[in-house]
Amino acid sequence: MNKILVTGATGFIGRYVVEQLLARGCRVTATSSREDKARQFSWFDQVSYVPFDLADLDPEKDYFRVFGEPDVMIHLAWEGLPHYRSGFHLEINFPRHAAFLGNLVRHGLGDLTVAGTCLEYGMQEGCLREDMPSFPGNPYAKAKDDLRKFLLELQLEHSFTLKWVRLFYLYGKGQNPGSLVPQLERALQNGDKVFNMSGGEQVRDFLPVEEVADYLIKVALQPEITGIINVCSGKPVSIKQFIENYLSSVQGDIALNLGYYPYPDYEPMRFWGDARKLNLII
Repeated sequence: MNKILVTGATGFIGRYVVEQLLARGCRVTATSSREDKARQFSWFDQVSYVPFDLADLDPEKDYFRVFGEPDVMIHLAWEGLPHYRSGFHLEINFPRHAAFLGNLVRHGLGDLTVAGTCLEYGMQEGCLREDMPSFPGNPYAKAKDDLRKFLLELQLEHSFTLKWVRLFYLYGKGQNPGSLVPQLERALQNGDKVFNMSGGEQVRDFLPVEEVADYLIKVALQPEITGIINVCSGKPVSIKQFIENYLSSVQGDIALNLGYYPYPDYEPMRFWGDARKLNLII
């Protein structure tokens, strides 16, 4: 039975990953910075929980042993979101996460899956393939891309399997309240007549978080397909159409005030993921 280490276990994706790993019969070591939050989840008593804050990283420790010498690690932890433009990602997060993952690999970790972001592709439009160059345009995306490059360099010195998962747009219970779907749900609950939004013409790639967790686990538990892997639907949809589909699914009735907010300047208008590599796995 595989021993799986999940960082960021209490985060939006992590909570679902832990739950689904246990359902598959895996032995799970879960870690996050807040044990009080972890104890609120039904899976808490079924995992080996090790509280850990990356701010307390001690380079003299053997974190491979601290976390029970896992067979596979799924690294989801990342602080400072959703502030994509904060210098914190490059100045603090990148060196901290590089030191942490480097420590685990040097002490024996042989199989690593890390959550990246579709924003690493930058302002490129259309269907985004894993073999396209990265052009990260904000500190968050650049820090993630720098971490990927650091791990590639580390592979020249240490033998380990690396799967770099570029996540596209996900939604579901537990999402940041400032995200699109939670804002829409609040408007419906409040009985608002109008939902203020952008023009809605942006084309994106959406998946429910439960599917993302399932795909992440399938990626992590197989050794054959490695490197960058898009976790996406591969199906482009406009924001307006996505919201209309969502309202239809929950039988919600609210007018869309299109054009109220400007389009974000850190994303291209039309992009979605190429899911062919993912489909070979799932």
